[in-house]
Amino acid sequence: MNRRALLGLGAAFLVSGCLTGKEGTEYAVVSQKIGAPRPGQSRIIIMSLKDAWLDRTTCDAKVDGVALSRLIPGTYVYIDRPAGPHHLVASQTLFPGDSVLDFNTEPGRTYFFSIRPSDRSRAMQGGGMAFGLLGMGVMAAASSGADNKGPVDFVPLQEGQARTAMAELLQAE
Repeated sequence: MNRRALLGLGAAFLVSGCLTGKEGTEYAVVSQKIGAPRPGQSRIIIMSLKDAWLDRTTCDAKVDGVALSRLIPGTYVYIDRPAGPHHLVASQTLFPGDSVLDFNTEPGRTYFFSIRPSDRSRAMQGGGMAFGLLGMGVMAAASSGADNKGPVDFVPLQEGQARTAMAELLQAE
C-alpha cells in the first residue's frame, strides 16, 4: 500500500471510534419522563464529560453502597436517594485506591458532579506512558500520599452549567 492509502485508513480508523451508536438516553428525555425527585428524595447525577482528551476517564461508582452503571466518556448516571448525608465512591479496575466524597443533600434538589482524572491518576498514566508498568508502579508509590488516593476527582457543577453539558451526554447502560 502506498503512504496515502495508509494515512487514509488510519484516519478512517480514528474517526470510526467516534461514530458509535446511541445506546443511552439523552437527559432531557429522561428528565421529562421521570419528573422531579419524589418528596423527601434528592437526585444525584454523575457525568463523565467529553472534554479534552486528557480529562476523559472511566470509572465504576457507588452511592451509599448502591452500584451505578459504569461511567465512560460522554455518559451520565443518576440515582434518587433520601435527602441527607451520602457517601459517593468511585473506583477503577487495577487502580490502587478509591475516590470518596461525603456530602449532604436537601429534598427535591438535584446535585450534579463531573468526574475528571485525579492528580494521582495522571501521574500514574504519565509514568506508564514513559516507562511502562515499572513507571506506573513507581508513580503509584510516589503518589500514595496524595489527598485523593482514587482515580477521579468529583467536580460539583451548577445546574445551568450541568444541563448545558448534559445536552450531549447519554445515560449509561
